[in-house]
Amino acid sequence: MSTPLQPGLSGTSEITVSEAMLASTVGSGKVNIFSTAIMVAWMEATAVDVAQPCLKEGQTTVGTGINVSHVAATPLGMKVRFTAELTEVSASGKGLSFTVAAHDEAGLIGEGTHHRVIVDKEKFESRTKAKGQA
Repeated sequence: MSTPLQPGLSGTSEITVSEAMLASTVGSGKVNIFSTAIMVAWMEATAVDVAQPCLKEGQTTVGTGINVSHVAATPLGMKVRFTAELTEVSASGKGLSFTVAAHDEAGLIGEGTHHRVIVDKEKFESRTKAKGQA
């Protein structure tokens, strides 16, 4: 049996900043530092990885909101560690709230909150595809 979704579940992930992750490369700035957009994507991915093992077959989560601050710059080649902790499950059991953070080898670089909702993957993708054909 899988672990139930409950506050306190947490996870981590780690990357090394590559050229593909720089603000100047992804278009989110003109400087050669770790992009805020990529930081946010990895915060989301870490939250996904916390929730996914607890879901039923065919379910996944989609992001519905994120509020983060990027408080320090990270250079090319430095490691970044991401954490996500489930802080709340809605009364319906479908809404999930997380605290997220990112630390490079020198300390905190970003933190905030992230919200996701549980969906049936096939139904969600089918509805989205139909939207494009309307």
